[in-house]
Amino acid sequence: MAIVVRDLVKVYRVGALEVQALRGLSMTVDEGEMISIIGPSGSGKTTLLNILGGLDRATAGYVKVFETEVTSLAPDELVEYRRRKVGHIFQTMNLIPTLTAAENIELPMIALGVPKSKRMRRVEELIDIMELRERRDHRPGELSGGEQQRVAIAAALANDPPLILADEPTGELDTATARLVVGYLSRVNRELGKTVIMVTHDPAVARASGRILRIQDGAIRADLEPLWPELASATSYADMLRRRIEEVERQLSQLEDEFRRGAISGEQYVERQTALKRTLSVFREELHRLGIVH
Repeated sequence: MAIVVRDLVKVYRVGALEVQALRGLSMTVDEGEMISIIGPSGSGKTTLLNILGGLDRATAGYVKVFETEVTSLAPDELVEYRRRKVGHIFQTMNLIPTLTAAENIELPMIALGVPKSKRMRRVEELIDIMELRERRDHRPGELSGGEQQRVAIAAALANDPPLILADEPTGELDTATARLVVGYLSRVNRELGKTVIMVTHDPAVARASGRILRIQDGAIRADLEPLWPELASATSYADMLRRRIEEVERQLSQLEDEFRRGAISGEQYVERQTALKRTLSVFREELHRLGIVH
């Protein structure tokens, strides 16, 4: 097993308030596997990923990642673990805006003290893998969302870690770009042999993985195959809700246009806008209930 998690507990304290984010969670992941973790907001997905990646410490339980017992590491050992064993990919990309794509990819290797000649070779190799040759000297603000996320994936691979953790990597991307980014993550898994764990709200994105874990209330509630009927049904229902949301948003835009042209009165505008916004709120709440962000 690449990853073994047993009886993992994480408790956050905010003043007198105690919040239990993980409640005795257990899971295993094989080396070279690509899995997705799905579940509603607040279910513990990101907390789990942060503990696996050495960004947060467990309150109790056991975590072993590639022969390293993460839960027993001292703070300085956790720093070394993060640099050598784990590549992190975040929803917000975490790129340095003043650095070029190539320089952002090089940065993790500088932190590890890799010699410059080796850094340059690795940067060029990763730029080719992520198909960023024509964008290597562009800064993040000059790149599309998908290109930025590909730079982030390359940076996560810079020190050749065995484990890649992706937290909502498609959360800020449109559907087509999200599909492209997930395709690159699948390539990283298949062609580079990396173990990949991806947190996502979107069942359609999750289906790119070989296995899907559904987390709820801080524990794993289901271990699903990508074509499991429950997942397919959730995806179909979510797609229907998205289409209805897009339709209502178009109606709101048309209503605004009609009001500006004087085709309807202010009273008619307010009445119809209120009804449409109420409908929109219902659809969005239903998506949220499914654990999906629109």
